[in-house]
Amino acid sequence: MTDSLEEIAETDAPPSTLWSRMRADPQYAPEHLALEAVRRLGPEAAAWAEQARAERPDATPEALADLVVKRFTTLARISGAVAGATGLPGAVLDVGVLAWTQSRMVLHVAAAYGTDPTVPERATEMLVLQRVHKVAETARVALGVAAGRERASRLFADSTGRPIAGMVKLGVKLAQMAGVHAARRMFAKIVPGASIVLGSWVNSAATKDLARRTRELYRQS
Repeated sequence: MTDSLEEIAETDAPPSTLWSRMRADPQYAPEHLALEAVRRLGPEAAAWAEQARAERPDATPEALADLVVKRFTTLARISGAVAGATGLPGAVLDVGVLAWTQSRMVLHVAAAYGTDPTVPERATEMLVLQRVHKVAETARVALGVAAGRERASRLFADSTGRPIAGMVKLGVKLAQMAGVHAARRMFAKIVPGASIVLGSWVNSAATKDLARRTRELYRQS
C-alpha cells in the first residue's frame, strides 16, 4: 500500500489484467476500471488518509483534499506528456492511465473527507462523477453487467487478437471516462509535435474539472 502521495509513481498505470479485460470488453471498459480501482486503490486511499490524519492532526478535510488534488493533477499532466506522442496505442494508453489516475484521485478525495473509499458504492459514484452515466441507478446496472462478464471471462478463454476497431472503441470509452469529451482530442495526440502539449493540457483540465465535482460531492457527505 502507498501511504504517501509522493510515493505514487508518475507512470503508474492500470494493471495488465485490467487491460486484458478492457480490451476484451471495451463497451464496459469504464465499469471494469471503476470496479478494479475500488478493489486495488480503495485500501490505499484509506491507509493514506489514516496516516495523513495521524501525522497532521490539525489538518482539515479541505487541506487534505488540497494535497490530493495537487498531486493527482500533476500526475495527470505528466501522463499526457509521456504517452501522447506514440500513435493510437499510445493514445489509448494515455487515456487509460489518465482514467486510472483520476479514479485514484476520486478515492483519495473521498478518504480525505472521511468517506470510506473501499466500499462498492464508490465505483457507482465514480462513474457518475466522470459522467460515464448520468445517474447512480444506471451506473449500478452497468457495474453489475461488467462484474458478471468479468466472472464469465474466468470460465471462457478470450479469443486471440482484437481488430483495430476494438482498440478505437476502447480508447473512446476511456476518453469518455477521463473527461476528454471529444474523441478527436484523443486522436489529436497522435499528431507529432502538437501531441505532447495537447495531451498535457487536456489531461490537466479534465482532472481539475473532475476534482471540483468530487469535492462538492464528498464535502457534503
